[in-house]
This record gives sequence, C-alpha cells and structure tokens, in this order.
Amino acid sequence: MAKICGADSVRTLGEWEADAVRMAGELRERGVRRSDRVLLKAENSAGYVTALLALMHLGASIVLIDCTERAATTERLITQARVRYCIGGDDPALPGAVPCFPIYELQLHSAGRSAAAAEADALDVRPWCELPDGLVMFSSGSTGAPKAIVKSGASFLRNLRRNIDQVGHVETDVLVPLLPFSHQYGLSMVLIAWLARCSLVVAPYRRLDHALRMAGLCGATVFDATPATYRSMLNLARRRPVLMRVLAGARMLCSGAAPLDPVLVDHYTGEVGHCLLDSYGSTELGNVAFATLDNPVACGRAVEGVRLAVVDDEGTELPAGEVGEVMVHTPDVMAGYLGEDGEIEPAVRGWYPSGDLGRLTSDGSLYVLGRKRAVHRMGYTLYPDMIERRMAEAGCVAKIVAIPCERRGSELISFVEDDQNRGLAHWRAVARAALADYELPDRMVVIDRFPLNGTGKPDSKRLEELAASA
Repeated sequence: MAKICGADSVRTLGEWEADAVRMAGELRERGVRRSDRVLLKAENSAGYVTALLALMHLGASIVLIDCTERAATTERLITQARVRYCIGGDDPALPGAVPCFPIYELQLHSAGRSAAAAEADALDVRPWCELPDGLVMFSSGSTGAPKAIVKSGASFLRNLRRNIDQVGHVETDVLVPLLPFSHQYGLSMVLIAWLARCSLVVAPYRRLDHALRMAGLCGATVFDATPATYRSMLNLARRRPVLMRVLAGARMLCSGAAPLDPVLVDHYTGEVGHCLLDSYGSTELGNVAFATLDNPVACGRAVEGVRLAVVDDEGTELPAGEVGEVMVHTPDVMAGYLGEDGEIEPAVRGWYPSGDLGRLTSDGSLYVLGRKRAVHRMGYTLYPDMIERRMAEAGCVAKIVAIPCERRGSELISFVEDDQNRGLAHWRAVARAALADYELPDRMVVIDRFPLNGTGKPDSKRLEELAASA
C-alpha cells in the first residue's frame, strides 16, 4: 500500500488525503476562501505536503516561496502577489503583513476534527484546477532576478501526467525527491506520487546521510536530485558501503535542474551500476523532456504533446546535430508572469525561446549544452556554458564567470570544483588540452565545492562576487 513517509510519521495515501480535507476545513474556519492567494513557505515536511493538498482542495491560489528567502523579500512578494494568508513553518521570521498559520498548529487543530466530516467531504481538486493562477512560483534566479511565474492548476497536473507516462512511475514505486518542494522539480515529484498513487519519502535533503538511510529503510526505488546532490551522495556512498547499496537498489536515478557532467555519469555507471537519467524543463515551460530506462540518451525525447526545435540566430530551424537555441512548443506553458500590481501578464503562445543552447539527435533526443549567454573577448564571441561543457567532457567540473574588461572586452574566471586537491597546475593542463587558446580562462580558482542556491544549483551570484574579489 502506498504511503507518505515523513521523519516522524507514516500515513497511507488515503489517510494523507483525509488529513488534507480536515486541514482544509480548519483553514476555511480561519477565513481562507476559494481563489484567495495563500503563501506557503516552510521546510519540506509531511505537514507541508498536507497543507499543499489542503489548499488545492479549498481552491486557493498557492504562492510558493523558498523557506530560505529573507523576511524583507518575502514581505515584498506578499505585497506583489496580493497574498491574503500565509502558512509557514516554525521560523520566527514569519511575515507579519498578513495572518500567518504555522503548519504544526494547523495539524494540531485539524487532527481534532471529526473523521466522519473528512469522509463526507472527499478530496476534490477540481476548483483548484479551474483557477488561472492556481500556482504562483518563483524562478531560481540563476540567470537574473527571480520572476513570479503563474500557472493554472489544470495545466500543471496535465504536464505531470505527461511526465508519468514517459518516465514510467508505477504504484509500487517509492519516490525520494531530494529537492525543495517550493520549486518546480520538487513540487512535481510530490504531486506525481499523489497522481501515480505511489509512495513518497519526505527525506531531509540537506542532510544526505540521514536522507539515504531513511530511503533505505523505506525501500526507495526512484531518486530525484540535482547533479550537485548526486556528486555529494556518491562521495558519501564511497565512504559508507551501506549507502552505496541504497543507491544501487533503486531502479531509477533521475536528475534535473542543472546540466549533468559526463564524468559524474560515468562514475555512477561504473560504481553504482546505474545510468543517471537526465531531464529538461523550466518553471515557465514545465517538464519538457526525459531520458528513460529504454532511452538513456542525454535529456531524452520530449513528452507526448510537446515539440522541440533548434534554431540559429535568424530563427531558421537547424538539422539534427547542429547547435542552436532550443525552442519549445508546449500546451503546458505558463499562464504568464505576475506583474508588480499582482495581475497576470499573459504569456505568448506558440514556440517559446528557452534561452538554452542545444542540439537534437536524428531520433529526437535532446542535448542541452548550457545557457545562450554570449560574451565577447579579443574579437571572439564565446559562450561560457559551452566552454564549461568541453571542460566537463575532459573531466574538469568548472563554472565560468565573465568580468567586464576595457582592454579585452571580458575576462574569464574559471572556478574548478575539486575535493581531491589536485592543484592548479593539473587543471590548467586539462583546460589547455580541452580548449582553444582564445577560450582559455584568464584565471582559474580551485575550490572544494561550488556554493549552491536554494534549488541545489551552483549559485551564480555568489560566484560572481568571488570572481570580482579575485
């Protein structure tokens, strides 16, 4: 029987749904009404996923903010989104601009509500699906200021069903998403567990040793995480064979949110016995393409109903194998961005420019090579993400930061992640062998690990600060 496994509780799916209906009743008594915008800001927990389903049952517009977001920014976003209520964790810096209900308090009060009432009022998310602003999420901000992205509930769930059909989640699966639930990837996995009627493990993704032990106890079959998290898990598993067996015992290791480097893929294939399955998507577009067990190539093919193309700078479609900007045509595109006045600025339908460089194989599998962000240096137009890709293929995990330079146009600072302390001379030699002379970084800095943002991606803003100080 499928279950929701938290750090301090285990509930069947039916019990989870009944808990959500009771919590919805408690929220209704506190004034929450259909189409009200309600902020959900808390750490991952079983209570978080119950609150999420309760808001869907109420037909509220759910505004998701990362639990690490600063109080001042949260207050500003509350004003922009015209939030009426907030559901939070036990953070003392909860926003004070609107009524705020701690999750543990809602759980305590809703637990006392009658079970008969919950059974009489079965879970129903149709009111939520009808909202054009069922979800308001914020982009990761990895390429600039975070944007408020608005999606309808129906569109979000349709996209997840395409995901399930392609990847092949089944009722006997035990999903372990080592991701924040406040962002596209983590939220997708929570609701995929509910739609596919399979088990979900709410593991402490910031403590990977505890998370892996919990996954082993629960019989994990599918992991979802960022490449940075997979790198950390492999380092843990090398030191603790029991954790290596947990990873090896899964049937799928799925990755997303950032490009996979080939060396990490090779390590997992050789040491764990599994190929890491990459994917492609964004908050604006939803889940777009997935590598699968029967097609573990790059980011795989687009899900049913979604089309991909690669175009040059003039917008002309390129044949298979040629590199250009990835274009996506999907019925699951966002409703639009949220304006400063709280109104939806509608998205343009049709082919959507992703801002990513990539290429397609002859059978439609997608290789994503990085962001289409050009810098100019000494008369050359360079793409830092493409340079990173070539360095990764040579075994060097690097992030390139471009600093304006009056004489050259740009200086390139390369941060190399190396927890084995192989030294600057080693990595300079690797870079010289992998890159053309005009692509070589002006400066290389070796660090143990990249700083990460709230979604588990390398924190580009912090790297820019480090590059400026270097």
